[in-house]
Amino acid sequence: MKIILSMLLIGPLTGVVDGQLASRAAVAEGGTNAVLALGQILSEVLSNNPSLQAARATWEAMQERVPQARAWDDLRLGVDVVADRTVAVPPNSFTDQRYSAEQAIPLSGKNRLRGRAANAEALAALADWQRRQLDLVAQARTAYYRLANGYAQLDLNRQNIELLKQFAAISRDKYEVGRQNQADVLTAETERARLEEGRFDLLRQISDEQSALDVLMNRPARAPLGRPVALEFAPSHWALDQLEHLALNHRPELRIARLEVQAALARRDLARREWYPDPALRLEASQYNETSHGISEVMAGIVFNVPWLNHGKYTADVRENKKLVQSAQLQLEAAEAQTLGMVRDQLQAVETFHHHYQLFRDQILPLARQTVEARRAAYEADQASFLDLILAQRTLRETESLALQHLADYLAARAKLQAMVGTDLPGQPSAALPTAKETK
Repeated sequence: MKIILSMLLIGPLTGVVDGQLASRAAVAEGGTNAVLALGQILSEVLSNNPSLQAARATWEAMQERVPQARAWDDLRLGVDVVADRTVAVPPNSFTDQRYSAEQAIPLSGKNRLRGRAANAEALAALADWQRRQLDLVAQARTAYYRLANGYAQLDLNRQNIELLKQFAAISRDKYEVGRQNQADVLTAETERARLEEGRFDLLRQISDEQSALDVLMNRPARAPLGRPVALEFAPSHWALDQLEHLALNHRPELRIARLEVQAALARRDLARREWYPDPALRLEASQYNETSHGISEVMAGIVFNVPWLNHGKYTADVRENKKLVQSAQLQLEAAEAQTLGMVRDQLQAVETFHHHYQLFRDQILPLARQTVEARRAAYEADQASFLDLILAQRTLRETESLALQHLADYLAARAKLQAMVGTDLPGQPSAALPTAKETK
């Protein structure tokens, strides 16, 4: 009996957490034996996600605004024809047809400033596309880790259900020989029923994460997925100032804010240039009445707009754009401060889950296992009740479950930190995000 109980108690409960979670053979009900790799998920998300494709299309559309903004005004052509003349005039006295061509010359460089603002806006759209990439990668990683955790929790649940079935059988044997009462059997059955209830919650969790991954990959929500590989613990030790430096240089939100400042500065300079008139060159050819020549005379001229007579309009434009520059600069300052706070908080979350997992793996789990051993020995010697053994086993089960949860939370926190920083974390494999050429 002692040997049997030892095998039943310790066999399923060891090896759950020890540097790398053991690979489990069972699959979720209605699932598949195929292995689901994280790299496969990320590749499909980055290739097929419609919101990411929409962000890319927006960036490509914004790029097309740059040549439009830099272009000169269209050439203007004109034709004037005498429709009717009510008096008689001698030949070659008056103009019957007039042909003209006019081209504005942007000597003030207003078109270049408009192009500079449009280019900054296009680069901001590129940064927004990259932000979307980072967010989707973080969401996919988190859903993958939660799915792997759901499978691991389901395996643990199944093992404990089988264990409690065997506990009930052993208690029933003791009851039949008069060594224990019927309450032990009922206690084991009650505990097993509680685990059966938890099993359905775990199946729902697995279904939710599978649906989340399918949606991210632009698949039907009911498309089958394989089972993720067992999660691995990878220790991390990052300095806060190192992550702050990375975030300030790579976080897309900050690049967008800086580009908005650049665009605002270009529009402010454009408002100032509006005080400078741009000439328009005009060429005009006339044909006289009843002339035998094709063109009777050619005239050339130059035309200027006069902005100084509309002082209120242009001074208000300059004041408006100065305020917009100030607003963009303050928004950049606020975004930088917010980034530093978010990085600090997220790093603290990573370190907290890192500590929790190591504490459970190295201290709490060994103690819980020793407690089960002690309760088992006392129960076999009829010095402890079956309830004491069940409570010890429940504590170990909850400890193992929390260790699995802390590992998944730790990996998800790392994924969120990477998305927050905007680039690969030091010592972490590259996310292999697609690159795009920036506009010039």
